[in-house]
Amino acid sequence: MSTEIHQDPTPTTPPTPSSQKEELKGAWDIFRKFITGLLDIREGTDKEGTIEDIKGNISIKGHTAWILIFSILIASIGLNANSTAVVIGAMLISPLMGPILGVGMSIAINDIDTLRRSLQNLGVMVVLSLLTSFLFFLIPIFRDETSELLARTYPDVRDVFIAISGGLALIIAMTRRKEQTNTIAGVAIATALMPPLCTAGYGLATWNLAYFGGAMFLFTINTIFIALATFAITKFLRFPLLKYINSGKRRRIAQSASFVAAIIFAGSIWMFYNLWGENRFTQNAHHIITEIKNSGVSIIDEQEKHINYEAQSIKLIVFGDKLKQSQIAIWKERLSEFGLAGVQLNFQQGRDDSDIRSDVQNLRDLYSQNQKIISTRDESIKQKEDKIKLLEAELSKHYAKEIPFVQLSREAQINYDALAGLSYANRINNNFKNVDTIKVFKALWHDSIPHADQQVKLKKWLKQRLKLDTLIVE
Repeated sequence: MSTEIHQDPTPTTPPTPSSQKEELKGAWDIFRKFITGLLDIREGTDKEGTIEDIKGNISIKGHTAWILIFSILIASIGLNANSTAVVIGAMLISPLMGPILGVGMSIAINDIDTLRRSLQNLGVMVVLSLLTSFLFFLIPIFRDETSELLARTYPDVRDVFIAISGGLALIIAMTRRKEQTNTIAGVAIATALMPPLCTAGYGLATWNLAYFGGAMFLFTINTIFIALATFAITKFLRFPLLKYINSGKRRRIAQSASFVAAIIFAGSIWMFYNLWGENRFTQNAHHIITEIKNSGVSIIDEQEKHINYEAQSIKLIVFGDKLKQSQIAIWKERLSEFGLAGVQLNFQQGRDDSDIRSDVQNLRDLYSQNQKIISTRDESIKQKEDKIKLLEAELSKHYAKEIPFVQLSREAQINYDALAGLSYANRINNNFKNVDTIKVFKALWHDSIPHADQQVKLKKWLKQRLKLDTLIVE
């Protein structure tokens, strides 16, 4: 049997450029639809419900006012205690977001009444918060500066990004049919509206207007950019504009709302630009200061006030070897490398202090020599003190062995009326085996008074009195 193999006489057609384009277009359409479906926020938007929710949370009175007061009080305590956890807890229960969202939404939908009500309640909210924190920080024991308070005394460009991102996340979460509570709580914590108000109250209580101004600036930035984010998302989702019977009135309100929105947007751009420039200037200044220090220049008294963005100047206080003008010129030429072209770099240094440092070194050497001399004298004094203590101990032993002869003689004269005199001596005996010391008393008696028995009693009395086993009475 044989197997026949049949081949298709028709060859495979290579893909044409047009078919490749169609395949790429189809893949791109699939990818675009996927991304559009992934990032689309229009589907599932509850516009009427969102408007009602925002309007319902604008008012600051009654229960809401008391919640605000207590949340501000808790936040103030947390800032004073340097407790981040307490501050976060206060932000979770704070009703500060309501009027801010109302401002952004009302401008977007041309609702002038809601805008007026939102601004009024926002003002009430700020005044009530400042008053609460002001009264708390008036108490003397709660007026310490903590790191949590100082962190809210001035904004930087990162606070702008936080406020924008937080505002966008918040309004997007609120437009869902089912509110995402976790997102709303997280935004309340991230945007941190309460701590700046508490810090502003602290600034008023301590009469530190720099703290008050910086904290209010931070609060204003957060407020504006949250409202701006609300306005942008509301416009993007095409929330229905409020209709007025009078078309002229509607047009005037629309123009007014657009004017207010333009002012807010322009102010936001201006704030963002200034903060961005200041943040970049400060960062570049720290870079060049670090580079100067790494080159061996001793810089002291480094403070943020020496980096002046408004005056475009950097002041450095140098200690040690005096920099030459050529060295200063090199650093000034390198300013452009760090993005600081046109900035004034001021080196503050005294006269050449090499003589002073030489004198200081001589004083150190003299001090070291004196310390060695004092140490040697201290050692000599210690040795002499030890010798004195040893001699005192030996002398005490010697006195312990001596007898109170004068006192003993008076007592013997009283006890023995025939005694005319008494002498005392130590007799040293050597029997060539050992040496022994014996106390010897010599008694003189009156011849007119019998004294034979008194001499025996005298010997017994002396043994008892001196607590000796052996003595001689002659």
